[in-house]
Amino acid sequence: MTEPLVQVSDLSVSFPTGDGPVRAVDGLSFELAPGGALALVGESGSGKSTVAYGLLGLHRSTGAEVTGEVRVAGHDVLAADEAELRRVRGGVAAMVFQDPLSSLDPYQAIGDQIAEVHRVHRRGTARRAARARAVEVLDRVGIPDAARRARSRPHEFSGGMRQRALIAMALACEPRLLVADEPTTALDVTVQDQILGLLRELRAETGMGLILVTHDLGVAADSVDELLVMKNGRAVERGAVRTVLDAPGEDYTRALLAAVPRINVRRPGVRPAKADDAVLLEATGLTREFGRGKQAVTAVDEVSLTVRAGETVGVVGESGSGKTTLGRMLVRLLEPTGGELRYQGRDIGGLKESGLRPFRTELQMVFQDPVSSLNPRRSIGESIADPLRVAGKLTDAEITARVRELLERVGLDPGAYHRYPHEFSGGQRQRVGIARALAPEPRLIVCDEPVSALDVTTQAQVVKLLGELQRDLGLALVFIAHDLAVVRQVSDRLVVMRGGRIVEEGPADSVYENPRHPYTQGLLAAVPQLEREEAAA
Repeated sequence: MTEPLVQVSDLSVSFPTGDGPVRAVDGLSFELAPGGALALVGESGSGKSTVAYGLLGLHRSTGAEVTGEVRVAGHDVLAADEAELRRVRGGVAAMVFQDPLSSLDPYQAIGDQIAEVHRVHRRGTARRAARARAVEVLDRVGIPDAARRARSRPHEFSGGMRQRALIAMALACEPRLLVADEPTTALDVTVQDQILGLLRELRAETGMGLILVTHDLGVAADSVDELLVMKNGRAVERGAVRTVLDAPGEDYTRALLAAVPRINVRRPGVRPAKADDAVLLEATGLTREFGRGKQAVTAVDEVSLTVRAGETVGVVGESGSGKTTLGRMLVRLLEPTGGELRYQGRDIGGLKESGLRPFRTELQMVFQDPVSSLNPRRSIGESIADPLRVAGKLTDAEITARVRELLERVGLDPGAYHRYPHEFSGGQRQRVGIARALAPEPRLIVCDEPVSALDVTTQAQVVKLLGELQRDLGLALVFIAHDLAVVRQVSDRLVVMRGGRIVEEGPADSVYENPRHPYTQGLLAAVPQLEREEAAA
């Protein structure tokens, strides 16, 4: 019999904390055949990434206690010395990390970084040969004009190109196993589709095995042969991908599947626009340029958009389409370089900060990354209280009571007032961001990718929360996202952007079911499908 490429037996990983050790992986066992593809799926905190790191011995020097056995291509990873472990990494197994920006040296050219990996794991390789190999693998992963772009630095690549560069780095030494940790989480659907297609091609051409860590079951359905469903560090269910997706045997798996938004399911209770609905915000010919002269880049190009009281406008498009820039202009975090922006009939597009102050309470934003938008040195209660203190209308006791009420409103313990952002999960931090946006009682909230990094169950909870708040408080929402299935579940009206312009706009169901523009049709076609019948439709 052929020896398994990966053998994991009774793997347990515990991390020390101030409250005692926390077991992230608990007695996990599985195997992967040569050339096979397995996805580890589950909610945040289920232990998926911890397992992936363990396959390459990356828990060393972290203080983690690791027990059990991990064998990759016959190498005992946990017992290996540093020299053997170095041979395993790169030459036998390689990893693609979730965030390419944190994995790439910002000061070093992409080609030089790939060449360095090749020389480290292929001792004796000349510099010129290593650079040639770097260009070769960049070309293989679809980087155009690879010889020239090899001299570029990470900030000169788009998100999708950086992810391709990481894959190229992993392929530099022709590994037998590729471990990919959430490789498509922050990518729009077309780039995601390209990355998944690339992984399939590489498997077919090289015969390498793949272990994919993902919270997106649609991505898993398109990419692997088998699923391993994890919860609290343990295996809940394992089987062929279609067997698990079509006939899950465990309640937890069924709950995960039920939480996945479907692109062909209409939003319940869509709010049809009425001619007499009050216009809350109106943009006319809104434009934003960055840079000057020949170096100027037009991020938003003469966009006209109306948001009515109480409605949700979904904004979709690829990375670089201008979605986030538009959202920031709508709440005047960015000043337009052209066009008009009116709130309740008043021109706010050209106002300076002193003139904008009365409108700040009415226009709020929920940011994509709650970690970077919350001060790590201040408690979440203090962060939520900031806009209330600036308004100066409440006493300290009233502000504290209001913050506790908001925490409860978004589903958090009011007693968490004095806790800090790092003490919360990703979904909880996003709820804190929503509470802060609600504090000044706004009329309109722009949500910029508020669920892109969350697992499906947490994502569904946050989307449900936003819907409830909108109905209860009469809020208008502008919901920006690259996940078209999520956007359909929240939107009354849909706006599709490309290259800084709106290419299609209309009632959400009409655009999803009868897209007119070829670009919209391409976006919808690139969405990963979960069920067979959806894929065949």
